[in-house]
Amino acid sequence: MKKLLSILMVGAIAAFLAACGNGDGTESPEESGNEGSSGEGVTGEVAIDGSSTVFPIMEAVSEEYSIQEGGVNAPVGVSGTGGGFEKFINGETDIQNASRPVSEEEKELLEENGIEYTEFEIAYDGLSVVVNPENDFVDYLTTDELASIYLEDSDVETWADVREGWPEEEIELYSPGTDSGTYDYFSEVILDEQAINRDASLSEDDNVLVQGVQGSPNAIAYFGYAYYIENQDNLNIVPIENSEGEKVKPSPETIQSGEYEPLSRPLYVYVNNESIQNNEAVYEYMKFALENAGTLAEEVGYIALSEEAYNEQLNKLDEIAGK
Repeated sequence: MKKLLSILMVGAIAAFLAACGNGDGTESPEESGNEGSSGEGVTGEVAIDGSSTVFPIMEAVSEEYSIQEGGVNAPVGVSGTGGGFEKFINGETDIQNASRPVSEEEKELLEENGIEYTEFEIAYDGLSVVVNPENDFVDYLTTDELASIYLEDSDVETWADVREGWPEEEIELYSPGTDSGTYDYFSEVILDEQAINRDASLSEDDNVLVQGVQGSPNAIAYFGYAYYIENQDNLNIVPIENSEGEKVKPSPETIQSGEYEPLSRPLYVYVNNESIQNNEAVYEYMKFALENAGTLAEEVGYIALSEEAYNEQLNKLDEIAGK
């Protein structure tokens, strides 16, 4: 009888503990104040916009961070570098993705609006020139030939105008839109800031450019390396002759080494300092981004910085936050 009472007592105690917790002495997520895998329980909003080139990296950061911190909402907009800077200047966003450095005009407007900010490099990119898979004659392009294809005042209309022996087929041009940092970079290093051909189809959405080239055997376009990698089975990459006369395709090795020039470039995020200091969600998000950007950038087709470079920027983030 005593043995039976002991068994019943143990069962009652176990049932009581199970009702109060997890049955193993630990609290349930509801009682501990954490839901799912929300880490330290950071909550809040992070407003992000800007470059379509940087978008795949930061989208991956937001997706991974939401797993760790379910209480933080950090959607990534795609207004282009220029359009994103307009929002950043107006104080509408905490983080601005950019595929080019902030311009002097943008710096002045930020100063006028009292917005202090910090530039962070997030990865490297190799701006990629592509043609349709049916195009088997463009074996490489010089920067002068590339300029002649895209310049407004150029006499080039067909592939035969670019190089003797190529077919007399009219070239169909695709380009990022004028709000894109990729457009700005191409304009600077290839077009020498001159006007682009008015017949070029412009879009802020790089996927539209990909589809345009896939749909026309005489099309050409340029955009970030990640978009080429994502669609490489349906595009032909064009080697570019660098300053040493070498015909080079973009790759992680040639982009990081600088051999793929002049179309290799760093990618940036700009962060409002006040957001870092006053919004814990922004600080924690940026810390997570810098700790994981190298891995995530390579997963989506870009090239990581050195570990030392990321660590230096993490220290800079902590200095701004006063940690």
